[in-house]
Amino acid sequence: MERVPVILVADDDPNDVFFLRRAFQKAGVKCQIIDVPNGQEAIYYLQGKPPYNDLAHCPIPQLLLLDLKMPLLSGFDVLEWLQGQPELAEVPAIVLSSSAHEEDVARARGLGARSYHVKPSELANLTQIAHELSAKWLPAKLAAGQSLPTGERRAPASP
Repeated sequence: MERVPVILVADDDPNDVFFLRRAFQKAGVKCQIIDVPNGQEAIYYLQGKPPYNDLAHCPIPQLLLLDLKMPLLSGFDVLEWLQGQPELAEVPAIVLSSSAHEEDVARARGLGARSYHVKPSELANLTQIAHELSAKWLPAKLAAGQSLPTGERRAPASP
């Protein structure tokens, strides 16, 4: 079975998720986008807690895209949590937020965000971001639709 890279998107706005999916499609990136509506669900997913405990349907992502302002737990909260998860250190956390405030950019980077992008209002600009994210953060063979190596393991759930 052909496997493509998995991108976990934590964003509470379904319209933003829709346009993000469209942008990756327009950029020609073969990937599976799994979305969760808040930071708490992102952490549950990464921990493999139900309903995200089936690796066949909820594999470890190759990329994590975080909105900052979400209910329950924010993108900042997820970044903070990730700092205590060395088994997830290889999963790049990228912020994709409507906030252009320098304080938010600095805080996100300080908490380990590998990159920070302000959500554009134009699909063409979002498509360019999708292309750049793919080129920089997704393994080339995976983005081209080649198989993932077998033997993936989910990070252990934190107590």
